[in-house]
Amino acid sequence: MYEVLLPVGESEARAKQAADVVTDFPSAAEEISVVVLNVFEDFEVSGEAGHVSSDSAFEGEISDAHGESFPSSVDAAVDHLEDAGVEVSKRREEGEAAEVVPAVAEELDVDNIVMSARKRSPTGKLLFGSTTQATMLSVDRPVTVITSE
Repeated sequence: MYEVLLPVGESEARAKQAADVVTDFPSAAEEISVVVLNVFEDFEVSGEAGHVSSDSAFEGEISDAHGESFPSSVDAAVDHLEDAGVEVSKRREEGEAAEVVPAVAEELDVDNIVMSARKRSPTGKLLFGSTTQATMLSVDRPVTVITSE
C-alpha cells in the first residue's frame, strides 16, 4: 500500500484540490492509503470581550466517531477521497505545522506528502515562513506541491 500524508489547513478549496491530485495517482482506489492531517496551534486570549481558547474556537466543528473536532476542510478532503474509493483516515495534532507535518510523516513512514501551497510573495515567505518550504527541506521523502489560485 502506498501511504500518503495530506496536511489540510482551513481552506476547503485547497483541501479538495490536494485530494483531487491524490485521486489522480495511478491505481489510487486500489493501492493508496491517505492520512488527512490537520495541525492547530493551541491558544488562549483574554480581553474586554471575554476569554477565547483553541478549545472554544473549534466548538461547533464536525466531530468524528471519537468526539474529535475537525474543520470542514478536513471533511471535504475525506469525502472527496472516499467518493473516489481511496482508503482514508484523519488525524489532528497540536503544534507548529512546519514541525508537526514532517514529524508525522516520519512517524507514519509515508511514501509521499501532498500539500496545497498558497502563493506568497518572497517577503511574505521570509517574514511568516512557509510550512510547505519547511516540509520540503526537512523530509527525506517526496513532497507533491499543488499551488492554488
